[in-house]
Amino acid sequence: MLKTTFQGFPGQQPAPGALDFPGSLQKLPFASEAESEASMSEASSEDLVPPLEAEEAPDRDEEEAAKKKKKKKSKGLANMFSVFTKGRKKKSQPSSAETEGDSEPQSRPAGRLPTVEELKADLEHGRLEAAGPLLALERELQAAVAAGGMSDEELLRRQSKVEALYVLLRDQVLGLLRRPLEAAPERLRQALAVLAEQEREDRAAVAAAGPAPSALAATRPRRWLQLWRRGVAQAAEERLGQRPAAVAEGRTEAERAFLHMGRTMKEDLEAVVERLKPLFPAEFAVVAAYAQSYHEHFAAHLADLAQFELSERDTYVLLLWVQNLYPNDVINSPKLAGELQGVRLGSLLSPKQIRLLEATFLSNEVDSVKELMARALELESQRWTQDVAPQRLDGHCHSELAIDIIQIISQGQAKAESITLDLGTQIKHMLLVELAAFLKSYQRAFDEFLERCKQLRNYRANVIANINNCLSFRMFVDQKWQVPQDLPSHLLSPLNELKSHGVDALLQNLFGVLKPLFKRFTQTRWAAPAQTLEEIISVVGERLPEFSELQDCFREELMELVHLHLVKEYIARLSKRRLVLNTAEKQQQLAGHVLANAELIQRFCTQSGSPATWLHRALPTLAEIIRLQDPSAIKIEVATYATWYPDFSKGHLSAILAIKGNLSSSEVRSIRSILDINTGAHEPSKSLFSLIKGCVELGSARAWNGRQNWRRKKGKMSSHLGPGKGPVGSHGKLGAGLASEPLQLSP
Repeated sequence: MLKTTFQGFPGQQPAPGALDFPGSLQKLPFASEAESEASMSEASSEDLVPPLEAEEAPDRDEEEAAKKKKKKKSKGLANMFSVFTKGRKKKSQPSSAETEGDSEPQSRPAGRLPTVEELKADLEHGRLEAAGPLLALERELQAAVAAGGMSDEELLRRQSKVEALYVLLRDQVLGLLRRPLEAAPERLRQALAVLAEQEREDRAAVAAAGPAPSALAATRPRRWLQLWRRGVAQAAEERLGQRPAAVAEGRTEAERAFLHMGRTMKEDLEAVVERLKPLFPAEFAVVAAYAQSYHEHFAAHLADLAQFELSERDTYVLLLWVQNLYPNDVINSPKLAGELQGVRLGSLLSPKQIRLLEATFLSNEVDSVKELMARALELESQRWTQDVAPQRLDGHCHSELAIDIIQIISQGQAKAESITLDLGTQIKHMLLVELAAFLKSYQRAFDEFLERCKQLRNYRANVIANINNCLSFRMFVDQKWQVPQDLPSHLLSPLNELKSHGVDALLQNLFGVLKPLFKRFTQTRWAAPAQTLEEIISVVGERLPEFSELQDCFREELMELVHLHLVKEYIARLSKRRLVLNTAEKQQQLAGHVLANAELIQRFCTQSGSPATWLHRALPTLAEIIRLQDPSAIKIEVATYATWYPDFSKGHLSAILAIKGNLSSSEVRSIRSILDINTGAHEPSKSLFSLIKGCVELGSARAWNGRQNWRRKKGKMSSHLGPGKGPVGSHGKLGAGLASEPLQLSP
């Protein structure tokens, strides 16, 4: 999948240090300070300690009056979790940094539980070692209830003292866990040990499943672990809800928010993995706790945002984060992938929301692509009509239109693929439809230009530039964009039409100049066919440099059309000849002229770059049909010819056979019948004779009528000469007496 890193949004400033942000966090729902102080005000040494032991309590006034030493607060990552300590600090509760060096408990006689005042003082000074004696007092109270002999009022009074002490202990423990990276590792371990111990006591109380003594209020499970997790969730909400420190130019508000939340979540979770995971007990699943809290807040924010009508940019960015950046660059980033593998975070949005957003994105993107392509074509058309000369690139006329369209399509495709590959596949088919529609519009605009702008100075250069565009489009469709087999022909059809019309426009003037030269073949009784063809070749050679700015492949295609035109026109003029040759010698003479002309055309066109080898047999085979005298041999040659040129019809064959005046009508019919047999065509076959069908029928009719007129004329002559004196008598072949006539056509 295509991945875009956080740095993929240029201009975005880095987020502040992970988990270090201004603002105060609401205090967790612990017992209030006033509640704790009120409970302690009633506590005395007689409450939970036997009277004799109470007298042995040491005087701690001097110790409590001692000054506390403050350690320098850690910097950098130590400030990451400072969110847990924002807000008003209790006057009687110093921070962990303040109490870290003053955490040693005062010495007291071994085996004696501390008094409530002593425990209160220890806890207020952050001495977490008081957790053990406090748990012992709680258990003694439970034992006293079980033993009986104490009033309910007294039990409740003592329980209130124990619970008030637990409030102080809870505030100390969770206070450290609010900013875990700021606490010394040993202090953090102490707090975690207390939390783990309280969690075990909760589980034991739940497992006992017995009713609590009626004299005491139920106090377990205390669920401090849940309170810690709630604090983690509040920290995540505060961290992700903070506005970015710097405003990135050119970014929408939603985009800046996504970038801030993604970067903050990634950096904070990396800090949890590196600094907290080694200290926290495995059963706390500290990485999962933070990851789930951050994920839930991130998802809630995006779900709210998805309810509103988003801009095209925000729709794309939202999908990009949900489908690509968040799962790939955050959850599966190198430092977090292994840690979050077992944490089932899921998607930031529901499948239904994602489908709706994807549908909106596809519609927006296709509309944008369509609009951009239409605008590009409009600008290009304006340049044509304003007679702006195209650029020259590597000796070829060049237009930027194909490059612009390809970039527009490719960017739309890449944009969808940056979200998911599946979305890229979906938009691919939609963009292909739009590309096909664009190419049709392109063809129509170009045809209009060809029709209306012939007199412009840069007309031919712009025609060549647009023909060259077809190569870029063809390569884009065929090579750079894999499409189903049935689509390229659908896409390329408008391009083929555009190229064909453009080439026709380029050749129109040349073919117009050649037309009167080809007419000389009949108008001058074919007195000098070699000289006429040489003049035709000379004219073509002089005009070829006009096409040098075409791409090589199109110049070859154009030269093939020139080659085809020369062969086609030659055959058309040959078929229109009003000549009937009665002798083998005259037919061989004509066949020799045709062969010589065929060689001249083939040599010139091949040297000029024509790839039309399929035309090489067209004239030589016709010459062979004219030369041959045996009807069976002619049949074989005609059958072979039809395999190479399937559009060679009986009409075309009749026009050629009309030249051979020594064939009987039955022989002509027999030779023509060979075309009724399907001998199979060589593939691929191209059109040749179908291009000259209209003029062939007229020419063959004239030639056939000329032969019939000649027969009638000779018949009258033989009646005057007597038997054996005319053209039929002694030779038995029609027209044998014309052997001495010159090889010319009547005008």
